[in-house]
Amino acid sequence: MKKNSRKVHLAKVLVLAAFTIVSCSKDEVSIEEEVVAEAVITAVELKYSDESEMISEEISSIAEDVYAADEISSTSKFNYSSDYLPDCVTITTVVTDATKEKTIDFGDGCELPNGNVLSGTINLSYAKDMELAQKTLAISLENFTFNGVAVEGGADVLRLRSNQNGNPQAVANASFNAIWPDGETASFEGTRTREWIEGYGSGFWGDNVFLITGKRTFTNRAGNSFTKEIITPLRRELSCRFIVSGVLEITRNDATASLDFGDGSCDAKGILTSPDGSSEEIFLRRFLKN
Repeated sequence: MKKNSRKVHLAKVLVLAAFTIVSCSKDEVSIEEEVVAEAVITAVELKYSDESEMISEEISSIAEDVYAADEISSTSKFNYSSDYLPDCVTITTVVTDATKEKTIDFGDGCELPNGNVLSGTINLSYAKDMELAQKTLAISLENFTFNGVAVEGGADVLRLRSNQNGNPQAVANASFNAIWPDGETASFEGTRTREWIEGYGSGFWGDNVFLITGKRTFTNRAGNSFTKEIITPLRRELSCRFIVSGVLEITRNDATASLDFGDGSCDAKGILTSPDGSSEEIFLRRFLKN
C-alpha cells in the first residue's frame, strides 16, 4: 500500500509540474504576442503594405494613361497614342449618349514594360464630353490579378485637366481587397492625389513622373489597421519600380514610424524610423523576382 501511495503521489507531482511548465509557456507566448502587437509595423507587414501601394499605383497609372490618350487625341489635331500598354492588352470602347465605357483587357497574363504581370480586366467609365475641365472617372476590376495577387474593388477619380500648377491631377477615393498566392490578405482604402508633373503628352511612358500625396488605411489578415499618411510627397517615376523619394508616416495604436524613400535614386532602399527615434535601412521588395 505504501508503494502504491508513493506512486500516486509521484504521479500527482509530475502532472502538477507539467501543468506549471505549460502555463509558463503560455504566459511567455502571450507576452511575446503583446510585444509584437505593440510594434507599429513588422518587416513582413511592411512588405505587403508596400506591395499593396504598388498595386493601387499601377491601376491608377493605367486608367489615367488610357484616359489621357483619349483626352489628348480628342482635344488636339493629331492622333495620339501611348506606348505604356503592350500589344497583349486589348482596349474596347463603347460610346453611349453621355459616357465612354472602356474595357482594358490583359487576358490570361500580360507583362507591362516595368515587369509587372497583370491578368483580367480594368473597367473605366467617364463622361463623353472631352472638353470638360474636370470629370469623374469610375474604375472597377473584373477577375483581376497583379503578379499573382487577386485584387477586387475600385475607385472614383476626380480628374482635373490642369491644376494650380498647370499639371493634370487625379484625386482618387479607392478601396481594394487583395489575396496573395500564399494566402495573405489585406485591404487598403483612402484618398490619394496624383499630380502628373513630367511626361504628359510625350507618348513615351519612361519619362512620366508623378507626385503623390494623401492618406490611406491598410488592414492585414489579423485585422490590424495602419494609417499611412504622406508627409513629404512621394515621387513616382514610371521608369522605376520603386518610389524614389518622399516620406510616409505609418501609425498604429498611437505609435508612429516614418519611412523615408531616399534622395531620388532608383533602388529598393528606405530608412525606417521607429517611435523611439532609432533608424534602420530596409529593403522594399515590391514583387522583386529572384
